[in-house]
Amino acid sequence: MTVDTPKDVPWLDGEERAAWMTLIAMLMTAPAAIDAQLKRDSGLNFFEYSIMSHLSQPQDHAVQMSNLAHLAGGSLSRLSHAVSRLEKQGYVTRRIGSDGESRCVQAFLTPEGYAALVAAAPAHVREARRLVFDNLSTAQVRQLQKIAHEIAAAASPESVERIDAAIAEADRAEREGRSDPCVPGSVC
Repeated sequence: MTVDTPKDVPWLDGEERAAWMTLIAMLMTAPAAIDAQLKRDSGLNFFEYSIMSHLSQPQDHAVQMSNLAHLAGGSLSRLSHAVSRLEKQGYVTRRIGSDGESRCVQAFLTPEGYAALVAAAPAHVREARRLVFDNLSTAQVRQLQKIAHEIAAAASPESVERIDAAIAEADRAEREGRSDPCVPGSVC
C-alpha cells in the first residue's frame, strides 16, 4: 500500500469542492424528505416503495431477488428484511422461479401490494416533482440524468446496467401501451 503525501493528492479546486459539498447535501436531504413523505402518507419507507415499484414493472410482477437488490439499491440482506416486512403486510410474496438455467428466489408483488403502490404513487410523484423536477428546466433534467448515470456507473457499473435495462423495459412497455397509468413508468 502506498501512502500519499499531501502534495501527491489531487485536491479539489473551488468549483469541484462546491459541487461536492452540494452533492453531499442533496444526497443527505432529498432522500430523507422522500422517505418522510412516503412514511407519512402510505406507511412505506422509500426502500420498500422502490422494491414494490420495481416489482410492478414486469407483466408477472416478479423479479429475481438478486436483481431486485440491485434495482432497489440495497444488499440482499437488506432486501430480504424489507421483503419480510412487506410479506407481513400482504404486499409481496416469495416464490421459487426459474431463469431458464437454474432455480432462483423471486419476489412477487401481490394484488394488495399493487393496490398499495398505486395508492402511494400520486403523493410520492408530487413530492419528487416538488423536490427535483419543478426546480429544473427540461435541459437540466437531461443533464441531471446524464450526470447521475455517470456517477452511478463509476460507483456500481453492474447496478447501472440493470437500471438501464429496467428503464428500457419501462419505455418499451409505455410505447406498447402495457404500462399502468396509475403508476406511470413505475418511477421510484
